[in-house]
Amino acid sequence: MSDFPRKIIIDTDPGQDDAMAILLALGSPEEIDVLGITAVAGNVPIERTAENARKVCEVAKRPDVKVFAGCDRPMAHTLVTAEHIHGKTGLDGIELPAPTMPLQEQHGVDFIIDTLKREPAGTVTLCPMGPLTNIATAFEKAPEIVERVQEVVLMGGAYFEVGNITPAAEFNIYVDPEAADIVFKSGTKITVMPLDVTHKALVTAPRLQAFHDFGNHLGEVVAGWLDFFERFDVEKYGSLGGPLHDPTVIAYLIKPELFSGRFINVEIETQSKLTRGMTVADWWGVTDRAKNATFMGDVDADGFFELLTERVRRLA
Repeated sequence: MSDFPRKIIIDTDPGQDDAMAILLALGSPEEIDVLGITAVAGNVPIERTAENARKVCEVAKRPDVKVFAGCDRPMAHTLVTAEHIHGKTGLDGIELPAPTMPLQEQHGVDFIIDTLKREPAGTVTLCPMGPLTNIATAFEKAPEIVERVQEVVLMGGAYFEVGNITPAAEFNIYVDPEAADIVFKSGTKITVMPLDVTHKALVTAPRLQAFHDFGNHLGEVVAGWLDFFERFDVEKYGSLGGPLHDPTVIAYLIKPELFSGRFINVEIETQSKLTRGMTVADWWGVTDRAKNATFMGDVDADGFFELLTERVRRLA
């Protein structure tokens, strides 16, 4: 983790929390080198996620970042979206103009493949924050790239918290469990930020106020996103604030000491109608199945929000 900046590809379905993750990455150039952003269908359809990714880059005053549209549907099933959480645009909370920066012509999957082939082996980290469709499709299309990946750090799944879209499944994994199965069986190094971590990273009133206190357009945008996004989870969970999921991926790359977890076996349920999309995490080591992922279990929430606020403020 000492070799900074880390080269990453952000794979995302923005989403207000995805937007915050992008801002955190772009506000941390000493530690993070964003090679590109690949959009995937998830929270909203691909047309929206590709547009939203560019909107976020323009909010960050980084129209130079290359954004690619990837897969528009899961590998084996109909797309499930989450407008009931993120709003009809996926970035509801404040009205933003249509982006002027271009969408790259190359398909996002091909960008992932070409980048991993071009960069030295073991130097590119993949950061999926939505369904794993793009990553799995790249692994299937060009299996030789798997051994070239430095690490996959993703937001998805759960063990104690279990599910947020069904009683058994977290949304990102549920949308495309076949893709998740491919990634978790790939043999590449995997680190997971599950609901068990993100549900400890709550946007409480003081943490939201910190963004209002920027006193500028960026602060207004961010506070608008978070105020809209958290209303659903506050009502659902009765918590003091909504969980902020996706920025934990980037925070881990910058300050891994904020997190703790275990290296365990994780299997993805793809067959059962009842538990489809469940991350079956052997937290207690009760099976002899091979360990394949580091599942994080805890986060220093105050440290996480201090980092997030400081780095996003840089972009103002």
